Amino acid sequence: MIAVVGHPDLAAPTLAMLEEELYWRLAEFVRAGSAGLVRAGHGLPVAFGRAARAAGLALVTVLPSKNGVPAVLDTCDRRAAGELLLLSEQVRLLEYDPADRSACTGADENLLRTCGRLLAVWDGSPATSRDATAHLVAYARGCGIDVEVLWPADARRMAVEEELS
Repeated sequence: MIAVVGHPDLAAPTLAMLEEELYWRLAEFVRAGSAGLVRAGHGLPVAFGRAARAAGLALVTVLPSKNGVPAVLDTCDRRAAGELLLLSEQVRLLEYDPADRSACTGADENLLRTCGRLLAVWDGSPATSRDATAHLVAYARGCGIDVEVLWPADARRMAVEEELS
């Protein structure tokens, strides 16, 4: 399995650039019979899902659950989850609270343990209270997972004002 993690505040033009770059990288794994794995959410997970589908790579989407029933997602993640479900060949439920950052990081760690490769969209910045990308890259490397860091030259993150709107 191939997973993706990255900054939650990627600007729209960066997501479009990444979707194309991810397509070319994922196309290499189709021949090997790999599958992509993504935790439902807006932004990078959708770009990854679209790229996987276009490349012909099977996609597995993970939804949060509570007591075996899908959990309610934030409004911005609901629409993204719907698109990911349409792009996916398989859906898995995982017990975690999507509103709790620590629970989301724990869910990501759980998913990474099932993967052989991680594509990390990361600018090298340290982990913060809102962004666990650096932590997840270190975690994957510590688990012996092949990590490929992607950060296109023109990649941008949203300004705080854009992120809050």
